[in-house]
Amino acid sequence: MSKELINTSKAPAAVGPYSQGIRSGDTCYFSGQIGLVPETGKMVEGDVAAQAEQALKNLSAALAEAGLGTENVVKTVVFITDMANFPAVNEVYKKYFSAPYPARSCVAVAGLPLGALVEVEAIATR
Repeated sequence: MSKELINTSKAPAAVGPYSQGIRSGDTCYFSGQIGLVPETGKMVEGDVAAQAEQALKNLSAALAEAGLGTENVVKTVVFITDMANFPAVNEVYKKYFSAPYPARSCVAVAGLPLGALVEVEAIATR
């Protein structure tokens, strides 16, 4: 099995012992992205929609580093701290993905790293 690191300065550096992404064969696995601004390492200012926008920008940057785009994403997992935020996150999500949409799970969690309100991870293929 081959494992190739996917890493870009256009997305926040990992805040723990993990990689932004890993390519194994034709499949890429991307760690969850939150609303950190890569240039500052701080959470984007604003509400859950602003955080979702930044998280998806970060994911898009990691995808681009792997030579992929959101059209290559086959599965996402969205973590949110409050299901009441689901409609706002969904509106942002629709700007990044189009039909046929990736398979997706959305899970409400008690907390996310650095106080984030939303996190998005993805699996993509060539």
